[in-house]
Amino acid sequence: MKNKINPMQEIKIEKVVLSVGGVADNLEKGVKLLKLISGKTPCKTSSQKRIPSWGVRPGLHLGAVVTVRKEAIEILKKLLLAIENNLRKKQINENNFSFGIKEYLEIPGMEYQREIGIMGLDVTVMFKRNGRRVKLRKVKRNKIPRRQIISKEEIIKFMEDNFQTNFR
Repeated sequence: MKNKINPMQEIKIEKVVLSVGGVADNLEKGVKLLKLISGKTPCKTSSQKRIPSWGVRPGLHLGAVVTVRKEAIEILKKLLLAIENNLRKKQINENNFSFGIKEYLEIPGMEYQREIGIMGLDVTVMFKRNGRRVKLRKVKRNKIPRRQIISKEEIIKFMEDNFQTNFR
């Protein structure tokens, strides 16, 4: 009998989240950058607390975020080329990994934009397995077992097999 892989154990990329931080002009430049990379309109994030030493007050916009789902694999391939397909093992958590790009010019196909200047961004890749909706839905919500969580080793194997990523 063949070794059949359980379809509920397949690992999939759920989404790629691009984020940038900044205040005032830097934030507007970051919004333009995220729109340029993803083709979607970013959402601005605002602070909830007051931190006087940093000049932060409630309601102040401090960053922008955009989530990519459909074109996640294509965008991820381009973003991984910017860091030469090298990741560290400490950048991986359960169900996700994150990395930063120092300058958007390192992304293949991107040209310098005068109105943006030189800027970096953060990338977070979220993974999932079939059956995750059971935990998120509103009707008949339930817990999912521990085996549904994707471990570091599984993420490393998935990235090496599908994206030829090197880990240090």
